Amino acid sequence: MGKGCIKATKYFLFLFNLLFFILGTVILGFGLWILLDKTSFIAVIQSSSSALKIGSYILLGVGSVTMLMGFLGCLGAVNEIKCLLGLYFTCLLLILIAQITAGVLIYFQRDELKSEVTDIIHQVIVNYNPLENTENSFGKTWEYIQKQLNCCGWSGSSNWTENVIIQNSTVKQFPCSCLPGNATVLATGFCLGDVSPLIIGCMSNVEDWLYQNIGIILGVCIGVAAIELLGMILSMYLCKNVEQEDYNKVPKH
Repeated sequence: MGKGCIKATKYFLFLFNLLFFILGTVILGFGLWILLDKTSFIAVIQSSSSALKIGSYILLGVGSVTMLMGFLGCLGAVNEIKCLLGLYFTCLLLILIAQITAGVLIYFQRDELKSEVTDIIHQVIVNYNPLENTENSFGKTWEYIQKQLNCCGWSGSSNWTENVIIQNSTVKQFPCSCLPGNATVLATGFCLGDVSPLIIGCMSNVEDWLYQNIGIILGVCIGVAAIELLGMILSMYLCKNVEQEDYNKVPKH
């Protein structure tokens, strides 16, 4: 192949790895968000789900490795270092295999995952005390979610009848997030009244959101896989066409 083609491939691979470095930064940030955010649906799940906690640490690791790979890819492409290009290709291949494996596992264990989420939310609802002012009160986070999604409970408002405080009460009460804004707040921290039958469980809202955005989610996954395949092809092409490995090209500091 001509030197012009190799040169174009080299700089195209450099730009590709720059984007890969940015992608690693985004993944790292997403992992940190899962660990540190306390005001979202993720926070409620993460409080009790060891799988999600492990997943967030995996995201931190993948993000860090992706950033490192982007840096090595840039260095190997610009300086035409065969060992770095070969290492880069191998790492991309391993990541792609890991992503496909994770996707297959999630698909075949989706029922177990849904069951785990249901159990976690159920425990939050049963043990929720509105008067509890602790930093890690995920019940308040769940109330915030209900207010934002205009829903009540997980499968329905009847989930709240299993709450310890509500069960022991002689009056009809629900979380204030399930009732109109002018509802009377009781001494228990819940509000007096009954939930409108038009209010549905939050599970339906979450599922609707997933169905509405499944195209975007799949598109992102396919796009990332395509980018990784492109990086593998470019790195292998450049590695095969570099005339000789010259370690003197590595910048010295």
